[in-house]
Amino acid sequence: MRRRPLILVSLLLAAFVINLDITIVNVALPTLVRELHASNSQLQWVVDAYNLVFAALLLASGSLSDRLGRKGFLLAGLGVFGVASIAAALTTTASQLIVARCFMGLGAAMIFPSTLSLISNVFTERTERARAIGLWGATAGIAIALGPIVGGWLLEQFSWTSIFFAMAPVAVVGAVLVAWSVPTSRDPGANKSDGPGLVLSSAAMALLTYTIIDAPNRGWSSSRSLAGFALAAGLFAAFIVRERTAAEPMLDLSLFRNPRFTAASGSVTVVFFALSGFSFLITQYFQFFKGYGPLATGVRLLPVAISVGVMSVLGTKLAVRFGTKQVVTAGLFCSAGFFAWVSTAKVGTSYVELAGQMVLGGSSVGLVSAPATEAIMGVVPKAKAGVGSAVNDATRLLGSALGVAVIGSVYVSLYNTRLTNRLPAELAPGLARTAHDSAGGALELANRTSLHGHPALGNAIHAAASNAFFHGFSAACLVAAGVSAAGAIVSLLVLPAHPAVGLTLALEPE
Repeated sequence: MRRRPLILVSLLLAAFVINLDITIVNVALPTLVRELHASNSQLQWVVDAYNLVFAALLLASGSLSDRLGRKGFLLAGLGVFGVASIAAALTTTASQLIVARCFMGLGAAMIFPSTLSLISNVFTERTERARAIGLWGATAGIAIALGPIVGGWLLEQFSWTSIFFAMAPVAVVGAVLVAWSVPTSRDPGANKSDGPGLVLSSAAMALLTYTIIDAPNRGWSSSRSLAGFALAAGLFAAFIVRERTAAEPMLDLSLFRNPRFTAASGSVTVVFFALSGFSFLITQYFQFFKGYGPLATGVRLLPVAISVGVMSVLGTKLAVRFGTKQVVTAGLFCSAGFFAWVSTAKVGTSYVELAGQMVLGGSSVGLVSAPATEAIMGVVPKAKAGVGSAVNDATRLLGSALGVAVIGSVYVSLYNTRLTNRLPAELAPGLARTAHDSAGGALELANRTSLHGHPALGNAIHAAASNAFFHGFSAACLVAAGVSAAGAIVSLLVLPAHPAVGLTLALEPE
C-alpha cells in the first residue's frame, strides 16, 4: 500500500516516454533532409515506421505479457526502446534510422499495454483505479502534446541526434523504478501462447495500419488501397475464426458483446480520430499563416495538453460519480462543438480565441479517453488485463492513423480543387504544381514571385492559397465535428452508465 504512489509514478514514466516519441521526431524532419539527405518518402517512414510497428504488435504484446509476466515484459520493452533510441542517434543514413525506428516501435508495443494492465492489477478498487487511469490518460495526452516542444528545444540547443539520445536515460530511470517498485503479475490460467492468433492479429493490424497510412498517397479507391483493405479484412476474419476455435485464445471475443467494452472502445477511436486530424491541420495553420516556428507552434499548443491532463483526471472522477455514458457523451458533444467553432478560424483569428477553442478541444479528449479506458479495463478480467489494455491502445493508434489520413485527404482534395479555380491563369504549369504540393509551398512561391518584381501576381497567388487552405481546413473540421457528433449519439444510445454489479477484482500472483 505504501509503495502504490511510486508504482504509479514508475508506470506513468514508462507510458510518458513512448508517447513523447510519437511526436518529438516531427520537428526534426527538416534537419534530417539536410543532415541525412532524406527524401520525402524516407521522411514519411521515419515517422510512420514507429507507428506501424507499434500498432501491429500491440495485441500480440498484450497477450504475451499476460502469459509471460507483465513486469518482465515491461522491463524488456524499456530495454528494447532504450537501446533502439541510442541506435537511432548513431545512424548515418535515413534507411538506418527507419530500421531503428521500427525497433523503437517494438519496444513501445511491449511497454504501453503492460503499463495499463499493471495499473488495473495494482489498483483494484474502482475509485482508485479510475484515478490511476485518469493520470495514465493525462500522461499520455500531455506527452504527445509536449513532443514538439521538447524536440524544438533540443534542436535549438543540440544536434538532431539529441532527440533520440534523450529517450535512453528516461527509459533507464523508468526501468530501475519498475524493477524496484512494481509487483509481478500474470495470467495464472495461461498454459501456452496462441501462436496462430499472434501471427494473424499482427499481420492484420500491420496491413490495416499500412493501408490507412498509404491510402491518401495512392488514392482511397485505388486498386492497391482496396486490395489492402480487403486483405486486412480477410486476415481479421481468419483471426476471428481462429479465436473462436482455439482452446486458449489470445483474445476473448465475447468481450465485444459487452456494450460497455465495445462502445467505450469506439468512443476512444472517435476522439483520437478527431484529435489527430486537428493536430495535422492546426500545425500547418500556425506555421504557414501565423508564421510560428516549430518550437513556437508547440508552445502555443499547450492549452490542449493542459486541458487534456486536467480533464482526464476529472473525467474519471465524474464517470464514477455520474456514469460513464454521461461523461463520455458530453465529451464527444464538446468535441463536435469544438470543431464547429474552430472551422470558422481565419488568418486574423486572435490567439486568445484559438486558445479558448483548444481548451474546449483538449477537455473533450480528457472527458472521453480516460473514462472510456476505465470502462474498458473494468470489463476485462484482471487475468487478461494485458490483451484488454492492448485493445484500448490499438483503438487509440488506429483512430489517430485514420484521423490524419481521412481528415488530411478531405483537406487536400478541397484545397487542390479550390486552388485550381483560384490560381492566376498566367501562372506557369510547373509553378502551379508547386503551389498544389502544399499551402506552405504556395505561400513561398507567392513571396518569391513578389520579390522578383511581380507583386500583383504574388498577391494573387497568396490570396488563392489562403482561400484554398481555409476552404479545405473548414470542411475538414466540419467532417471531424460530424464524426464526433455521431460518436456522441452512439455513446448515448449504447454505452452503459455503470459497470455490472458484482465484478470482483483481484491481483493475480506470478
